[in-house]
Amino acid sequence: MQITGNLRKMNTKLVGNIPQYSLCLFDVLSPLPPLNMNELIGKVLRLEYEGYYNSIVSGEKINKTFGEGLTYREFMESPLASPSIMRPELSEIHNGIALRDYEWEVKHHLQPHVVYISLTSNYKVGVTRLSNMPCRWIDQGATQATVLAEVPYRQLAGLIEVSLKSHISDKTAWQRMLKGIVEDQRTITQVRNEMVDLLPEEYLSYVSASADITQINYPILVSPNKVNSIKLDKVKILEDKLVGIKGQYLIFENGVMNIRSHSGARVKFHV
Repeated sequence: MQITGNLRKMNTKLVGNIPQYSLCLFDVLSPLPPLNMNELIGKVLRLEYEGYYNSIVSGEKINKTFGEGLTYREFMESPLASPSIMRPELSEIHNGIALRDYEWEVKHHLQPHVVYISLTSNYKVGVTRLSNMPCRWIDQGATQATVLAEVPYRQLAGLIEVSLKSHISDKTAWQRMLKGIVEDQRTITQVRNEMVDLLPEEYLSYVSASADITQINYPILVSPNKVNSIKLDKVKILEDKLVGIKGQYLIFENGVMNIRSHSGARVKFHV
């Protein structure tokens, strides 16, 4: 089988405790039938980089992307790269103020959000839309996650996250995440309870009544001992056995590839 198209991040859903991955290819901006990636684990894949990207917004042919598949102009202007994505506390849409695109920010940021604790390479705090669970946790490679607080809009979630950053990380060490290395001996329930105790009083009313834990078991035959990052614009052709998927990474016998960071790349995909 061979398909030519532009890469996008994989779509995910959790079936039982196992993520199901679909690789999305586009003919520039037109979606092509998704590929069931779980079924391809254990098989040799071949990706041939065609030498360029197409913007995921405009379809413009470019040699380099900014953010995830954007031109530089789009990176500076598109709501897909709004500062409030990386820093939720900057969102002002609940006050009627849009940073870039009013309708987009109402749809995505003036919505119920959660502050969560997840276990990736370590315990971390994060923010996502309520409707984006558990996909957000899968995308970051979390093996466990639990909701800490539920709030009506994005900025409030960001402020809660900021209040905890001196006590818990908001970052994932991706190489350790892929290796499955976790040194913290605490349970996620212990960490959640510690964070609740550290919350400023004005945020306590938003603490979630549910402390349910989501367990995520990734489809991996072999976890890498050494993480070699594969960039298609460097290797041009990737041909290797797929041995697992975690987060938005394809794990091959001889390296790992971040699909999300290749958004817009034009490739020939062979199975």
